[in-house]
Amino acid sequence: MKLLKRGKDISVSVENITPFGIWIFVKEKEYLLSYKVYPYFKDQTLGSIQNVQLLHGYHLYWPELDVDLEIDNLENPQKYPLKSTIIKKPLTSHSTGRRIAAR
Repeated sequence: MKLLKRGKDISVSVENITPFGIWIFVKEKEYLLSYKVYPYFKDQTLGSIQNVQLLHGYHLYWPELDVDLEIDNLENPQKYPLKSTIIKKPLTSHSTGRRIAAR
């Protein structure tokens, strides 16, 4: 099945966004990018998640999120043991170094 957009083949698209992750369709295969494994997609805008590009036939790139993934990473996660960690630091005042209460 070939998907067409303005006369060109679409080789990557975001198919669904769920509370657990995003489903993408790449080169006739579907992948779930769970927020547990790929936390940088959680709480992002719909437009920034849907703006994905397939570069060089194997490299996925989300320019608004500055996220890069290779398709091999999705197909063979055991080869890539390093995981992203997002650490939320408390807000501090630069002048006093004191913690600022979140509003």
